[in-house]
Amino acid sequence: MPKAASRPLARRSCRTLGPATRRTTSNIVNIHQFMQGYKAAWEQRDEGMFCALFTVNGEYLNTPFAVQRGQAQLAEYWRRVKLQEDVHVTYEVLAVTAESGIAHWHVTYQVASEELFQIWAKSTGTNLVARKSGDPLPRMVLDGALRAEFAGGGLCTKCQIWWHSMPQAS
Repeated sequence: MPKAASRPLARRSCRTLGPATRRTTSNIVNIHQFMQGYKAAWEQRDEGMFCALFTVNGEYLNTPFAVQRGQAQLAEYWRRVKLQEDVHVTYEVLAVTAESGIAHWHVTYQVASEELFQIWAKSTGTNLVARKSGDPLPRMVLDGALRAEFAGGGLCTKCQIWWHSMPQAS
Protein backbone atom coordinates (compact mmCIF):
# COMPACT_ATOMS: atom_id res chain seq x y z
CA MET A 1 0.00 0.00 0.00
CA PRO A 2 1.22 3.54 -0.65
CA LYS A 3 2.51 5.47 2.33
CA ALA A 4 1.17 8.83 3.45
CA ALA A 5 3.15 11.92 2.52
CA SER A 6 5.95 12.52 5.02
CA ARG A 7 5.43 16.29 5.13
CA PRO A 8 2.25 18.30 5.56
CA LEU A 9 0.65 19.34 2.27
CA ALA A 10 -0.91 22.52 3.59
CA ARG A 11 -1.49 24.82 6.53
CA ARG A 12 -4.46 24.23 8.83
CA SER A 13 -6.83 26.87 7.47
CA CYS A 14 -8.36 26.63 4.02
CA ARG A 15 -8.93 30.37 3.79
CA THR A 16 -5.23 31.20 4.07
CA LEU A 17 -4.15 28.92 1.26
CA GLY A 18 -3.26 30.44 -2.06
CA PRO A 19 -2.33 28.43 -5.15
CA ALA A 20 1.40 28.97 -4.55
CA THR A 21 1.24 27.49 -1.02
CA ARG A 22 -0.66 24.37 -1.97
CA ARG A 23 2.20 22.60 -3.72
CA THR A 24 5.82 23.42 -3.32
CA THR A 25 7.47 20.83 -5.55
CA SER A 26 5.14 20.50 -8.51
CA ASN A 27 1.94 21.76 -10.05
CA ILE A 28 1.23 18.34 -11.49
CA VAL A 29 -1.11 16.22 -9.41
CA ASN A 30 -2.57 12.91 -10.46
CA ILE A 31 -4.66 10.33 -8.70
CA HIS A 32 -1.59 8.87 -6.95
CA GLN A 33 -0.64 12.20 -5.32
CA PHE A 34 -4.29 12.98 -4.62
CA MET A 35 -4.79 9.68 -2.79
CA GLN A 36 -1.59 10.20 -0.76
CA GLY A 37 -2.95 13.60 0.31
CA TYR A 38 -6.45 12.20 0.92
CA LYS A 39 -5.01 9.46 3.14
CA ALA A 40 -2.86 11.95 5.07
CA ALA A 41 -5.73 14.44 5.51
CA TRP A 42 -8.05 11.73 6.81
CA GLU A 43 -5.55 10.01 9.11
CA GLN A 44 -4.37 13.35 10.51
CA ARG A 45 -7.98 14.62 10.63
CA ASP A 46 -6.90 17.89 9.02
CA GLU A 47 -9.34 19.97 6.99
CA GLY A 48 -6.55 22.27 5.75
CA MET A 49 -4.76 19.34 4.16
CA PHE A 50 -8.04 18.17 2.63
CA CYS A 51 -8.87 21.61 1.18
CA ALA A 52 -5.37 21.94 -0.27
CA LEU A 53 -6.16 19.05 -2.62
CA PHE A 54 -8.86 21.11 -4.37
CA THR A 55 -9.18 24.19 -6.55
CA VAL A 56 -10.82 27.24 -4.94
CA ASN A 57 -14.22 26.14 -6.32
CA GLY A 58 -13.51 22.42 -6.07
CA GLU A 59 -16.39 20.02 -5.51
CA TYR A 60 -16.59 16.99 -3.22
CA LEU A 61 -19.62 14.77 -3.66
CA ASN A 62 -19.76 12.54 -0.60
CA THR A 63 -23.01 11.04 -1.93
CA PRO A 64 -24.57 11.32 -5.39
CA PHE A 65 -26.95 13.99 -4.06
CA ALA A 66 -24.76 16.00 -1.65
CA VAL A 67 -22.04 18.32 -2.88
CA GLN A 68 -19.63 20.48 -0.93
CA ARG A 69 -18.39 23.29 -3.19
CA GLY A 70 -15.57 25.71 -2.42
CA GLN A 71 -13.06 25.87 0.39
CA ALA A 72 -15.48 26.86 3.19
CA GLN A 73 -17.90 23.99 2.48
CA LEU A 74 -15.05 21.51 2.01
CA ALA A 75 -13.54 22.49 5.37
CA GLU A 76 -16.88 22.39 7.17
CA TYR A 77 -17.65 18.91 5.85
CA TRP A 78 -14.16 17.54 6.57
CA ARG A 79 -14.26 18.71 10.21
CA ARG A 80 -16.44 15.65 10.84
CA VAL A 81 -13.31 13.51 10.77
CA LYS A 82 -12.29 15.15 14.05
CA LEU A 83 -15.05 12.98 15.58
CA GLN A 84 -13.07 9.90 14.53
CA GLU A 85 -10.05 8.40 16.29
CA ASP A 86 -7.46 5.81 15.35
CA VAL A 87 -8.12 6.30 11.62
CA HIS A 88 -6.47 3.91 9.13
CA VAL A 89 -6.79 4.49 5.37
CA THR A 90 -5.64 2.17 2.61
CA TYR A 91 -6.25 2.54 -1.10
CA GLU A 92 -5.51 1.13 -4.52
CA VAL A 93 -5.44 3.24 -7.67
CA LEU A 94 -7.56 1.49 -10.30
CA ALA A 95 -7.36 3.84 -13.30
CA VAL A 96 -5.33 6.88 -14.36
CA THR A 97 -5.74 9.39 -17.18
CA ALA A 98 -4.07 12.76 -17.68
CA GLU A 99 -7.15 14.54 -16.25
CA SER A 100 -8.65 12.04 -13.81
CA GLY A 101 -8.32 8.83 -11.87
CA ILE A 102 -10.26 6.20 -9.95
CA ALA A 103 -9.29 4.58 -6.67
CA HIS A 104 -10.73 2.02 -4.29
CA TRP A 105 -10.34 3.03 -0.63
CA HIS A 106 -10.89 1.36 2.73
CA VAL A 107 -11.06 3.11 6.10
CA THR A 108 -11.42 1.97 9.69
CA TYR A 109 -11.88 4.30 12.62
CA GLN A 110 -13.15 4.45 16.16
CA VAL A 111 -16.30 6.54 16.55
CA ALA A 112 -15.30 9.17 19.12
CA SER A 113 -18.63 10.85 19.81
CA GLU A 114 -22.31 10.16 20.03
CA GLU A 115 -22.79 12.97 17.49
CA LEU A 116 -20.80 11.09 14.82
CA PHE A 117 -22.63 7.85 15.59
CA GLN A 118 -25.98 9.61 15.10
CA ILE A 119 -24.78 11.12 11.77
CA TRP A 120 -23.82 7.63 10.61
CA ALA A 121 -27.02 5.99 11.89
CA LYS A 122 -29.19 8.54 10.08
CA SER A 123 -27.22 8.13 6.85
CA THR A 124 -27.74 4.36 6.77
CA GLY A 125 -31.51 4.43 7.10
CA THR A 126 -31.31 1.31 9.24
CA ASN A 127 -30.42 0.42 12.80
CA LEU A 128 -27.50 -1.92 12.14
CA VAL A 129 -26.18 -1.34 15.63
CA ALA A 130 -28.65 -1.79 18.44
CA ARG A 131 -27.11 0.46 21.09
CA LYS A 132 -28.43 1.35 24.47
CA SER A 133 -27.48 4.56 26.25
CA GLY A 134 -24.02 4.10 27.72
CA ASP A 135 -22.99 1.28 25.38
CA PRO A 136 -19.52 1.72 23.87
CA LEU A 137 -19.30 3.43 20.50
CA PRO A 138 -18.39 1.10 17.62
CA ARG A 139 -15.33 0.91 15.43
CA MET A 140 -16.46 1.53 11.85
CA VAL A 141 -15.40 0.14 8.49
CA LEU A 142 -15.93 2.18 5.33
CA ASP A 143 -15.30 0.82 1.87
CA GLY A 144 -15.66 2.87 -1.25
CA ALA A 145 -14.58 4.10 -4.63
CA LEU A 146 -13.49 7.58 -5.64
CA ARG A 147 -13.26 9.38 -8.98
CA ALA A 148 -11.24 12.60 -9.09
CA GLU A 149 -10.89 15.13 -11.92
CA PHE A 150 -7.90 17.48 -12.05
CA ALA A 151 -7.43 21.01 -13.37
CA GLY A 152 -4.56 22.28 -15.50
CA GLY A 153 -2.95 23.64 -12.34
CA GLY A 154 -2.92 20.17 -10.85
CA LEU A 155 -5.59 20.48 -8.17
CA CYS A 156 -8.82 18.50 -7.95
CA THR A 157 -11.84 20.17 -9.50
CA LYS A 158 -14.33 17.42 -8.70
CA CYS A 159 -14.19 14.35 -6.48
CA GLN A 160 -17.06 11.89 -6.31
CA ILE A 161 -17.15 9.08 -3.78
CA TRP A 162 -19.41 6.07 -3.41
CA TRP A 163 -19.18 4.21 -0.15
CA HIS A 164 -20.76 1.88 2.37
CA SER A 165 -20.14 1.68 6.10
CA MET A 166 -20.82 -0.77 8.88
CA PRO A 167 -19.59 -1.53 12.37
CA GLN A 168 -16.43 -3.61 12.43
CA ALA A 169 -17.04 -7.20 13.44
CA SER A 170 -15.83 -8.01 16.94
